[in-house]
Amino acid sequence: MSTVTTAPATQRVPVAGVDLDVLRRGPGQPLLLLHGFEHIDPRLPIVDLLARDAELLAPSHPGFGGTKRPKDFGTMYDLVHLYLEYIDTLPAGPITLMGISFGGWLAAEIAVKAGRRIGKLILVDALGIKISDRETPDILDVFNAHPDDVVKKSWHDPAKNAPRYDDMEDEELITISRNRETLCRYAFHPYMYSPQLKRWLGFIKARTLVLWGASDGVVKPSYGEAYAKLIPGAKFETIAAAGHHPEIEQPVALAERVQAFLKA
Repeated sequence: MSTVTTAPATQRVPVAGVDLDVLRRGPGQPLLLLHGFEHIDPRLPIVDLLARDAELLAPSHPGFGGTKRPKDFGTMYDLVHLYLEYIDTLPAGPITLMGISFGGWLAAEIAVKAGRRIGKLILVDALGIKISDRETPDILDVFNAHPDDVVKKSWHDPAKNAPRYDDMEDEELITISRNRETLCRYAFHPYMYSPQLKRWLGFIKARTLVLWGASDGVVKPSYGEAYAKLIPGAKFETIAAAGHHPEIEQPVALAERVQAFLKA
């Protein structure tokens, strides 16, 4: 894994009956970051990099990390309504919403519903739509593909960046297992997309930047280009030497693109 920094504090925020575990860091306007397959490790360099010019707010979805999932909470739209409520607790005025992978799908759903409450939207290797025919998979099945294939397609440089499970403590492995179980609950039927979302992307009001790892084999850059074309005025860019996790493989490059977009 990449070099990590000192872990910033998290806080519990009660929202709609859920105690969200929220990583909070930095000054400035809110940047709400929604994570992908795993919750945001507070030690990752991307945390400090994004917090230089914004107040980074990175919650763990219910069932991920330190956030408990209520028994009656288990769909994508539970997440959407939860975060719409959370956004209402933030300072008045448009905020920046950023989503990575599964969190990109979630961010797109929220941006459709939140209208002008979202001023800027950043989607990074986002899931959530179907662009090919019924028989052609758009998104790698990370649960059923061979683990070696998942690693190969997820990372530009697997030897350097892929997690080494044999080196992890039991508690960390349990958290990862729980994260994956929760991801299945939210996103398995249908697999990692909503049949309705593609129709509504054209109603997003936010200025939008779509960023993609140039080596992503989980969802290829062509999928990202198609995604961007469905959102009015969206700009599409790739990040070199990054797979499906540019926040880990290329944190500096990712942060620079985000900061340039925020300052534009």
